[in-house]
Amino acid sequence: MDLQLQGKIIIVSGGARGIGEGITNVLAAEGALPIIIGRSEEHNLILVKLIQQQGFQADQVVAELTNPLECEQAINKIITKYGQIDGLVNNAGENDSVGLENGNYELFMQSMHKNLVHYYLLAHHALPYLKKSKGNIVNINSKTAETGQGGTSAYAAANGGRNALTREWAVELLKYGIRVNAVIVAECFTPLYEKWINNLPNPEEKLKSILTKIPLGNRFTTKEEIAHTVAFLLSEKSSHTTGQLIHVDGGYVHLDRAL
Repeated sequence: MDLQLQGKIIIVSGGARGIGEGITNVLAAEGALPIIIGRSEEHNLILVKLIQQQGFQADQVVAELTNPLECEQAINKIITKYGQIDGLVNNAGENDSVGLENGNYELFMQSMHKNLVHYYLLAHHALPYLKKSKGNIVNINSKTAETGQGGTSAYAAANGGRNALTREWAVELLKYGIRVNAVIVAECFTPLYEKWINNLPNPEEKLKSILTKIPLGNRFTTKEEIAHTVAFLLSEKSSHTTGQLIHVDGGYVHLDRAL
């Protein structure tokens, strides 16, 4: 299917590694020009170079997304260079295990800036250009807002906020023809996921236990499977889809645990 993304300027926050890397690669292969926004210029440039070696386009902007000013500056740099924005994928974040018992105000607020505030800021600063292009927004969210996880109050709250913003923006931006959707991720084996698993007392045992609870195939969702859904939602092939929380999770959240 031709998603007709050729030449589209699409921002992917945290687009150099993990799920973001998968999204950046798929968008580039579809003919778009994904622009990574991330804090590590080294990681950003490694992926940009790999994509360009394949004959596709990509670019990057360095920004610490927990810094509001750098969020604004990142959008301004993209506009200065390209003059347009056709899509925004809010993806950057980290399950940082700030719980109710082991957390505090400072850690909780740091997590909000790490996992939620920049979703708002990037969308806010990109909005004038998305209005011109009638571009679309896709938020990458986690199942923790719906299922809970334990010991991660801040991340769960941030994802609840991401879900709410997806629906709120879909309503607010209807008049501009801007569609806003979310892809909800459950179990996808990224470097951050691996780090979390390896910090547990019995990582191999825990990993096997998780796999048995993923109904479709008893396997992790791949970053490419998530990325293909994101590309579809950004395209006009999904032209009457907005305000949706789409679970790409092998049935993890909604299917019977007895399966």
